[in-house]
Amino acid sequence: MNDLYQEISNALYNTYYGINRIEEEELKKSRFNDLTVKELHAIDAITEYDNLTASQVAKKLHLTRATTTSTVDRLVKKGYAMRVRDENDRRIIRVKLTRKGRLVCRAYHSYHNMMVKSFLQNLDEDELKTIYQAFTNLENFVNSH
Repeated sequence: MNDLYQEISNALYNTYYGINRIEEEELKKSRFNDLTVKELHAIDAITEYDNLTASQVAKKLHLTRATTTSTVDRLVKKGYAMRVRDENDRRIIRVKLTRKGRLVCRAYHSYHNMMVKSFLQNLDEDELKTIYQAFTNLENFVNSH
């Protein structure tokens, strides 16, 4: 069983870095080549929870507020996001994606859907449940740190 654990560990490591490499390469080839992978992930976090504050985006991405603020500054400058005042409390500034930001976000989600379909093809229901449980365990571990 130890050999299997090591193989799974290696596969997880290689997959993580492989996904990052593919994201970087695909971004460079795309019309969104002015974005970094970290900025792309910030766009994804902003759209997933539309009109969040920078602090909420930071929490979602597990980053400091200062790092998130500078990322949002770059996204605003590049035309992917904008800051808007909260309608109920004008002191609160929220981050919202522009049309360009929503477009890149849809492309990013499409890429992820294609990757997941490829990963899960030819698996039966029991195998899917096992993989789901394993990823839930991994997600719980990541979220606890």
